[in-house]
Amino acid sequence: MPVKSGTQYRERIDAQSVPCWYKGNLITGKRSEHVAFAGLMETQMYMYDLQSDPKFAETMTYASPADGKPVGISFLPPTSADDLRKRREGMNIWANVHHGFLGRSPDYMNTAIMSFYTGADLLNELSPQYAENLKNYYAYCRDHDITLSHAFIQPYASKISGQLDATEDAIAAKVVDRTEEGLIISGAFMMATQAATSDEIFVYPSPSPAPFDDENPFAFSFAVPNDLPGISLVCRDTYAAESHTNYPLSSRYDEMDNIVIFDRVLVPHERIFFAGSEEMSSRLFSGSNFHIHAGHQVLCRYIAKTEFVLGTIQLLTDTLDLNTEAHVIEKSARVFAGLESLKALALAAEAGAIPDGRGFVLPAPKPLMAANLLFPKLYPEMIEILQLLGSSGVIMIPQEEEFQSDIAPSLNIYLKGNDMASHERNALFRLIWELGSGSFGGRQTQFERFFFGNVLTVSNRLFSVYNKDQTNRQLVRDFLFNTSK
Repeated sequence: MPVKSGTQYRERIDAQSVPCWYKGNLITGKRSEHVAFAGLMETQMYMYDLQSDPKFAETMTYASPADGKPVGISFLPPTSADDLRKRREGMNIWANVHHGFLGRSPDYMNTAIMSFYTGADLLNELSPQYAENLKNYYAYCRDHDITLSHAFIQPYASKISGQLDATEDAIAAKVVDRTEEGLIISGAFMMATQAATSDEIFVYPSPSPAPFDDENPFAFSFAVPNDLPGISLVCRDTYAAESHTNYPLSSRYDEMDNIVIFDRVLVPHERIFFAGSEEMSSRLFSGSNFHIHAGHQVLCRYIAKTEFVLGTIQLLTDTLDLNTEAHVIEKSARVFAGLESLKALALAAEAGAIPDGRGFVLPAPKPLMAANLLFPKLYPEMIEILQLLGSSGVIMIPQEEEFQSDIAPSLNIYLKGNDMASHERNALFRLIWELGSGSFGGRQTQFERFFFGNVLTVSNRLFSVYNKDQTNRQLVRDFLFNTSK
């Protein structure tokens, strides 16, 4: 089938039977009608519809090599710098719909599964069947427009107890049995964002480094439909509400985070990408260049989000008549510089595309890893600027209902901005409150700080790439020791 419509996306999620727990209750109705998922699903329905919109279809799709039907551009394995450009232009359309607030928009995992596909031949050493499984799964996701979540992070307790215990009651997710039909998996994952609003879950935990006499039961990767028997989802509290005016961001973009519990789940052999080999776990993850390909998609989101927050800062500055204040100019200039840096890094990554040795190309790693280090610091700084400029005005903000009541005439007088009517100024401040003071904004800031790992992990990736490069060292050696110049 070609790219799916928004209606098809909704119907697939509503048809799921996976047990999903919210505030102690098992959700029984349609997920698209539940407050915790409705706004997000409506946004993603719109996003999926854009792929078939005549205005965007050529940019957002390409012809499937299987049957020539249009499939999402974020599934495209790049073989040239031009392919990277095409991917960016298509992904930008979705990023500009959700303004960078969907960290797990569908193109993120589309890109992830594409990256693992480009490294699938690494699995031939372990098993040609595993390599074939991964290639087939990528093609299945591409040609059926599968919405994917991922499960990588295991419970913290597994790091301090149970991780090295291969018995069935150990905490970390593991293979507890093998059958003719496949592997039996038990365990939990802590941070499967959008698991409840996706078709399938891609599972790739970090295995235990402890030595095992035989196969490592903690080392595996697979993908399964969300509602296989034995899978359960547990939701955090939602930050969403129905009113777009009172809650302009969370009512549209709150991505539910889920704990995913596997209770003796049978994973069919054809859905297993490797099992038992700790070495292969590391080789496939690094050899697929996951962080590089994903970093290209994430940079599209960073730019869209920076543009949105910058626009909010500018509107606030205008309505408070602060454009001549020196401290406002300095704060704004830091954001301008950050945005231009991100845009330049995106172009540099494509211009410096390099072959991966398997017939595909990679965006240049250095610019992407620099962006991964820059944005987690830039985003909280932008939010702090909004908090400082908004001052106490961010605390006392009426709700939309007040502007429909008998007190509205007074509000229309007293809440006007320099260039805004009272209800417009109020809407802006409610947006700023969600960004800087509300639960949704708090999650966003924490999410961005640790999106690709903590600052030491992200710094190490950039340091490692640069440390292998002798170019700048040689420049200085030549200056100091080359007497012929």
